[in-house]
Formats: sequence, structure tokens, C-alpha cells
Amino acid sequence: MTTMTKQEALLEGLRAHNRGLTAAQIAARYDIRNVTATVSDLRMAGFAIYANQHTDTKGRTKTFYRLGTPSRAVVAAGYKALAAGLVD
Repeated sequence: MTTMTKQEALLEGLRAHNRGLTAAQIAARYDIRNVTATVSDLRMAGFAIYANQHTDTKGRTKTFYRLGTPSRAVVAAGYKALAAGLVD
């Protein structure tokens, strides 16, 4: 039996929730104390996690994290950085 890390569990959750999850939902469901740092770590590992803001009718703004597909510009920038020797 293999135990999932919190990052793996979060990735599975983001895959399952197309509309995204708020930081509060992520913290509660996956017992992640620093959501921003965890999302940043996953981004550095190559996952395209987007933060989309939504304002409701009462003017409250929430940020939803979702897993997506990187744009051509992002992929091109990555290849340029590799070609320039900026990253391993």
C-alpha cells in the first residue's frame, strides 16, 4: 500500500475539480498549512496551476486554484531558458 504525499493528493484534487479549489478548501481537505508555498513547489515541478479570481455579487473576491494547460508562450519561454542554459 502506497501513501500519497500532500502534494500528490492536492494534484488529484485539482484534477477532479475543474472549477478549482480555494486556499481554504485546500488547507482543510489536504491538511496543507502553507497553500501558496505548496502551489509554488508544484509549479516549479512543472505543473501549470493557475490562480483565477472570482468576485461574487456582494463584492467578495476569492481566488480559485486550478490545474490547466500551459500556453504556447509559457512553453516557448521554458525552451528558450533551457537553450540559453538558464535552467537544468
